[in-house]
Amino acid sequence: MTISLQYVNVTVTDVEASIPFYEALGLEIVLDVPYGEWRWLTFGSPDQPGVGVTLSVPHAGRSQENGDALLELLVKGELPALVFVTDDLDATFERVRATGAEVLQEPIDQGYARDCAFRDPSGNMVRISAG
Repeated sequence: MTISLQYVNVTVTDVEASIPFYEALGLEIVLDVPYGEWRWLTFGSPDQPGVGVTLSVPHAGRSQENGDALLELLVKGELPALVFVTDDLDATFERVRATGAEVLQEPIDQGYARDCAFRDPSGNMVRISAG
C-alpha cells in the first residue's frame, strides 16, 4: 500500500493578497476554482508534482458560525504552522522577505535544523527549513 499527500488547505483572509507570498516560495498556481462568491486557489511545486497548497477564506464552504470561529483563530495566529523545505534557504528567505512578509526569524541554525519563519499576509506562521 502507498499513500501520499495530495494537498493541504490553508485558511487566509484574502486569497488574492496571498498570491505573491506563496509564489515567492517557488510555488505556482495550478488550479483556480471560483464558486459563487468564494474562490479556492491551489499552488503546486514543479519539484513535487501532485502536492498542493490550497488557499481559501474562512467562510468558503462553511457555515457563518464555523467561518467566524475559524477567522477568529486565524487573526489570532492560532492556526497550525506550515513548514516547507528548500535547497537554498538564504535565497528563499530573501525572495519571501521581498514580498513585505513579516519576518519572525531570520535563517539560523537551531541545532536540529537551519530555518527561518514568516507570517503570510493573513497571519499564518510559515517556517522554511534548509533541506
